[in-house]
Amino acid sequence: MATEGDPTDLAKVFHLLVLSFTWGMQLWVSFIAGFALVQQVTLHTFGLVQSKLFPVYFYCLLGSNLTSLAVYAVYHPRELLDWHESLQMALFFVALVMSGLNAQWFGPAATEVMFQMREVEEEHGLGNQVGLGSQKEAYAKLKEQDPKYRAYKSKFGRYHGLSNLCNLVGFICTTTNLVYTALNLSTI
Repeated sequence: MATEGDPTDLAKVFHLLVLSFTWGMQLWVSFIAGFALVQQVTLHTFGLVQSKLFPVYFYCLLGSNLTSLAVYAVYHPRELLDWHESLQMALFFVALVMSGLNAQWFGPAATEVMFQMREVEEEHGLGNQVGLGSQKEAYAKLKEQDPKYRAYKSKFGRYHGLSNLCNLVGFICTTTNLVYTALNLSTI
């Protein structure tokens, strides 16, 4: 039920906590954790860890984006929105859609193809090195010589790229909403 009144202090705090949780999680996962981890463990271990963490990450994003949109919508009835509030509502919705796409399609598809690539790499003694830079020539040679691996690599690149794009768009939407919320702390 939409309300035209001011949100309660509890609603404001809850909304800000959920929005901050979303932003912090996106910042950590997107720009810190993966880069640190890939330099410390083997590539196959990195892939395995990411395959376990990403579903949790994507569904946490989905839930927190849905919650943020719902709380915002309750206190901003459609018929009373100005263009700033309409833009913010649209950003909440876009962030929700991006996290949904990652949770349901791009994340699982990229993970599935990653495991297929991993099987081929293991057959050729690859994947047990630490860091992205090691054995570049061996990976290039495998891609050149094995059409199945080349197809997997291309498919993985497509899904991984779409997943990254969705994640980045969602991060930009969340960042914009967090800034807008900070500039208007008397409302949500």
